[in-house]
Amino acid sequence: MKERMKRAKRMDRFMTAVFYAVAVFFMVLLAAFAGKVIIGGLMGAKPEMFGFERQGTLGNQLFNTIYLVLAALVCSVPVGVFAGIYLAVYAKQGPLTKFLRICIETLSSLPSIVVGLFGYLVFLVFLGMGKSLLAGALSVSILTLPLLTTTTEDAIRGLPEGYFQASLGLGATKWQSVFHVLLPACVPRIMTGVILAAGRGFGEAAALLYTTGSGSTLRWGNWDITSPTSPLNLLRPAETLSTQIWNLQINGQDPALANLAAAVLMLLVLVFNIAANIWSRRIEAKDSGEKA
Repeated sequence: MKERMKRAKRMDRFMTAVFYAVAVFFMVLLAAFAGKVIIGGLMGAKPEMFGFERQGTLGNQLFNTIYLVLAALVCSVPVGVFAGIYLAVYAKQGPLTKFLRICIETLSSLPSIVVGLFGYLVFLVFLGMGKSLLAGALSVSILTLPLLTTTTEDAIRGLPEGYFQASLGLGATKWQSVFHVLLPACVPRIMTGVILAAGRGFGEAAALLYTTGSGSTLRWGNWDITSPTSPLNLLRPAETLSTQIWNLQINGQDPALANLAAAVLMLLVLVFNIAANIWSRRIEAKDSGEKA
């Protein structure tokens, strides 16, 4: 018995060391990759590259990227969260629910280039939007919907059963229990899904090549949303940082600007992730009665 316990302890120490080594490996790999992209991009940067001119800058593309991701989240977060609530609380187990889950899993595995072609056919050909920021945002929202749906469903199902039953026992209706008890408790996990969905939107290029177009001629100070040069117009062509990187690299025009765009894109994702995590923790602390 003692010998068996010793072997078990040795195996436990060995596996612990293996898992720590794997974690350190991935941390070093991420730091090396991020450092290479960010340092390499900033080393070749020039002050004029951060402007908002049409050629040789990335200011407009940076704004387009943030604007497109926010528009995509506005479209996908409510639908994805409500779909997750339906599957977790309201849907009855049966062939229809199983088929719906298969559809969601299939949609989550679709290549982005296929979603881009779908967006081109539906939003540009059938609906006649033309290449626009709105068409790109809707295409990105299709890519992020399955992630938000499954994250919300798993978050609700992961809560103790007593949450829901206690709320119903106090006289709350089902929808009141969902929106006032279950959802606040699930905010941190749902925010994780939102962060992953935003990261997908920031880095998406294949779907946007078919839907948003290239080039960004903006007139800052023109806030008429119907004007094709207004920054707030959702129906104008909008080149994002990811499509700018692709265009610059494929045409071999300005490698230094492409490297800088990649560095800015990575920093943008990093800042968004940190800000979203801080906000999520403050909400969680507030709901639990702790100091934010």
